[in-house]
Amino acid sequence: MPQEPIEPMPAFPPGFLWGASASAFQTEGAADAEGKGPSGWDAFAAQGRIKDGSDAARGTGFHERYREDVALLAGLGADAFRFSVSWPRVVPAGSGPVNARGLDFYDRLVDELCAHGITPAPTLYHWDTPLPLEEAGGWLRRDTALRFADYASAVAQRLADRVPLWMTLNEPAEVTLLGYALGEHAPGKQLLFDALPAAHHQLLAHGLAVSALRAAGARSVGVAVSHSPVRAAGDSEEDRFAAELYDTLTNRLFADPLLTGAYPDENIAALMPGPVADDLGVIARPLDFYGVNYYHPMLVGAPADDAPGGFAGVGMPAGLPFGLRDIDCEEHTDFGWPVVPDGLRELLVSLGGRYGDRLPPVIITENGCSYDGLDDGRRIAFLDAHLRSLHRAMGEGADVRGYFTWSLTDNIEWVEGASRRFGLVHIDYETLRRTPKASYHWYRDMIAAQKRGRDD
Repeated sequence: MPQEPIEPMPAFPPGFLWGASASAFQTEGAADAEGKGPSGWDAFAAQGRIKDGSDAARGTGFHERYREDVALLAGLGADAFRFSVSWPRVVPAGSGPVNARGLDFYDRLVDELCAHGITPAPTLYHWDTPLPLEEAGGWLRRDTALRFADYASAVAQRLADRVPLWMTLNEPAEVTLLGYALGEHAPGKQLLFDALPAAHHQLLAHGLAVSALRAAGARSVGVAVSHSPVRAAGDSEEDRFAAELYDTLTNRLFADPLLTGAYPDENIAALMPGPVADDLGVIARPLDFYGVNYYHPMLVGAPADDAPGGFAGVGMPAGLPFGLRDIDCEEHTDFGWPVVPDGLRELLVSLGGRYGDRLPPVIITENGCSYDGLDDGRRIAFLDAHLRSLHRAMGEGADVRGYFTWSLTDNIEWVEGASRRFGLVHIDYETLRRTPKASYHWYRDMIAAQKRGRDD
């Protein structure tokens, strides 16, 4: 069912990469297959922390049905597929012996993608820490970063001959804030500012993995970092201070070390563990691209007892030096997130202004929305508007080389379970049947039009 375009999409440059994304925990299932070990998220789900009771151990059945999903990608005309490798499937204990059968699955997946002319673009860590490492302290311990580098080396030695595009981590900010500071995600710790070592050790793991990947022959290495433009809720000094602090903790705390080799504030650097100066030299190893995950801006002001709002749908505890406000806009997703397409342009232009030539070429590694229904016109409008915003940013000088929408199929949306549907393809969670939505056909037609324009 071809979709009529809202109006012709402006032309993106030749070689621009079009793709879709997914992650292992959210889709693979086969939680005990082929020697896979449990992850921290498996244990968290077993505690009943997934709100709708969805079976994360089953996921979308991607482990068994990956050929079907690769065929859907081929039907899209996608250039690339961003998936994640499950650390506990490859190294079940987090350290020690590599599970060859676990690597075999990714071998088969990569071969299937290559057979369809689709670039494999794996992310090595999308939140599923092996449970033995999590129980030993997880990202609060330096040893986890060292073990991650060993795992990265094992994966790259098997796959680097066919995989040109690699990402180390996905969204270290969310792991730190939701997992270790607020306790809403695995591992469920509520450490507030004492969670900062988790940020440092993830960044160190990234830097060590960059070296391990390059040593194994990886050609293009990057990272996927969540970013939101942060806007002050008012003009008062208190509101501006709160917004600046929030921007520091959620954006600059991760981008500055990666891109400049320094933390954004000396007081934050003083709270980090280990030989911080030496570690920063590892963290800031040059990247071939910088992945940006964008969903919506944040409106931040001075703390107030009656202020609504939260981080990623999570209410913020009392006593923090900032408060989050709801953004007033015409459209919200079914998740309640504000739809602000121009925020993507704003973000990309501000990143270029802040980091200049230290910012490598950018790839949008996630951008998408949760809407129900097969006739998902609101998702089409969302994607259309964000791609136009991205094109405007490129016209203002942003060097963006590709776009991955989140996500290919509906999936287990972490603590929200199957109730939030981000996919271009509908999943019936009883039968695991795949049904392309209207947005799938729209994205397919848009990609085809872009490629025709290149050939004309």
